[in-house]
Amino acid sequence: MKRLVFILACLASASLASLRAQDSAVLYGLVHDTLGQPLRAYVRLVDGGRARVADGRGRYRLTVPAGTTVVRIDHIGFEAVTDTVTLAAGDSLERNYRLHTAAVELPPTIVTAAKRSQFLDQAVTSIALVTDTDVARRAVTTVDEAVGKASGVQFLNGQVNIRGSSGYVQGLGSRVLLLVDGVPANQGDRGGINWDLVPLEQVERVEIVKGTGSALYGSAALGGVVNVITRDIRPGFHTRVRALGGAYANPPSDIWNFRNHTGAEEGLDVTGSYGTDLMRGTLTGGGWHSDGYREQDRRNHWQTGGKAQWLATPETRVTASGSWVSDQSGTPLVWCTRGTCDDRGQAFQPFMIEASGRGALTRSDKGYLAGTVEHRASEGLGWHARASWGRTHFTDFQPGRDDWGVANRFGGEFRGELHPTGNRVATVGAEGSFSDVRTNIFTGDTNLTSNVIRTHDQREFAAYAEGEQRLGRARLTAGVRTDFIAVDGGGLSTVLSPRIGAVLSTARAGVWRASVGRGFRAPSLAERFVSTTVQAFRVVPNPNLHSETAWSVELGNTATVSSAVRSDAALFWTEAYDLIEPTVDTSRGRIQFQNVARARLAGLDLALTTTPFTAGLTATLSYTFLYARELAHDAIPDRPLAFRPRHLVTLGADYQRGAVSVGGDFRYTSRFERVELYETDPRVAEKVLNLRASAASGSWTMRAQVTNALNYIYNLVPRTLEPVRTVSVVLTWTY
Repeated sequence: MKRLVFILACLASASLASLRAQDSAVLYGLVHDTLGQPLRAYVRLVDGGRARVADGRGRYRLTVPAGTTVVRIDHIGFEAVTDTVTLAAGDSLERNYRLHTAAVELPPTIVTAAKRSQFLDQAVTSIALVTDTDVARRAVTTVDEAVGKASGVQFLNGQVNIRGSSGYVQGLGSRVLLLVDGVPANQGDRGGINWDLVPLEQVERVEIVKGTGSALYGSAALGGVVNVITRDIRPGFHTRVRALGGAYANPPSDIWNFRNHTGAEEGLDVTGSYGTDLMRGTLTGGGWHSDGYREQDRRNHWQTGGKAQWLATPETRVTASGSWVSDQSGTPLVWCTRGTCDDRGQAFQPFMIEASGRGALTRSDKGYLAGTVEHRASEGLGWHARASWGRTHFTDFQPGRDDWGVANRFGGEFRGELHPTGNRVATVGAEGSFSDVRTNIFTGDTNLTSNVIRTHDQREFAAYAEGEQRLGRARLTAGVRTDFIAVDGGGLSTVLSPRIGAVLSTARAGVWRASVGRGFRAPSLAERFVSTTVQAFRVVPNPNLHSETAWSVELGNTATVSSAVRSDAALFWTEAYDLIEPTVDTSRGRIQFQNVARARLAGLDLALTTTPFTAGLTATLSYTFLYARELAHDAIPDRPLAFRPRHLVTLGADYQRGAVSVGGDFRYTSRFERVELYETDPRVAEKVLNLRASAASGSWTMRAQVTNALNYIYNLVPRTLEPVRTVSVVLTWTY
């Protein structure tokens, strides 16, 4: 009977598809700019029917009703084109479009929030975009240096913190999921993020989802998702050479000097690409060296990365990508306090380290390989399959003992995108991963047995579905994901993550969005089993940790206040349960990761973009107010969550005249109300000014940046000095 029902359902679906085909036609073709370069333009029916985004070669294919139809072709920075076509039922027509540049601001297209292409103002959650222009105009070496200036985003010693979700736990168990072209890239053992995994020259843009993303992305997306999207490979031969040089400021006081020369940094990378209508590929290789700005902070970095594409048919694309990074660096550890080094009579020496840590260094190798297949079977059905492998291998060389670990993370996903009508879209999929680690610092025993080689693993399986229905000016979204997790071959734990949302476009009040969702994060293998020493504290394993969960609510609005001002504001509220935080027992000198009973994070996220006074000048303001509390439980009173600032402000401005531009950013972070470790140490707010300038001539571009221009001395994590003033110059030649 079940087989008969299935066959009948298939026949009914085929019959309905046939009936629709009899009443429809196909419009297809190419979209280019005036120079012949392909555009990923948005092609849609003016009456509110189907819509498609052209692929990397500018190709589109759209099913339209039989008869006379009006289509519109849009792309950011180009004049829109409106075309009227008349087709008979079952016909097909090729139409190619050429768009002219214009100062037109259209909503950018994003792919992260819903795992499919959509306009930014159609997303039910807040999204921050970091474009290739934002990355390029800063003379940086890794993408996080640009991402850290986005609204509501803060970095604490390399760990990303979106709306206060993460705090600081030394890179373990990130509550933000890193994707590279949609492929998960968090570490298999620690659950942290390697921000230098993708060569900077290959980054096209970064999409930052603020708020829980577990309904589609599962574990690690409790606080948000960061998707690093690499560049499309253009036809023909192209190359780019990028050289970096810079210098660090000396300590502001002679008594803090730790070397007799000025620290420097330098680097070189080369990118080459070649593409045809059938095959395309790109490869980047290079490295850089830094003397660092404090004692034992030298670093050598070598990297290669690439991507290849096979454009098998107009409907099928196969992509393979990968990267490998090797770092050899000193380990600064904590700064020196009186009596632990040549303190020169000072209470602390922030540029020096404790004598017991001298000679410590780290060798780190990491990389990933990923393969994806994308196929559009018809206008109403497309699917995406991927497989990936990530690997990390580190060795911490320390006086008296070396810590090491090798971890792998294998993953796979199959996703389908269905468009049953022009007003509906559904995304369904299944995903699985396997992580393992072999190390000498993981144990399951609370008696602290360590320095024994052990192996641990974690398996995750999930299925998800999300649908969107358009009703006039409103879009309604509902979805759910179920995750199954097993550690070391044990029993399965199950987590359900639903989400509902709505977007409403109004004529006068802009676009309103609202969402309610449940997020979760499974403990990383490191949080469960690590047994080591950090800053004189012994870290105790806790194999009984269970997943942390949270309900998150957001109400946001995006509006064009005037022709010169655009705003994006959101109120957010998160109720977190069993939040995993490091618990410090100073009396016994121990640290253990434990499930905090309950925590609350709420606040306001505001971003303004304006073009005031004169043409060529753009200014931005972002402000995040955060209320972050660990709610009372057991013998612990209600108190602030550690390492969360109440106020986070970023001011930015850029002025461009022809091929020359100047600009800067100012970041203010209020003093933390509470920190873990060394709570009595004096602390100050962050007040950092960055300046930049660039000039272009033909194939050459020069960019300069002064970070921390005022040489403000401060720290955000315990006894770890933040970077001093650094002057960097990047020279790029493009062919």
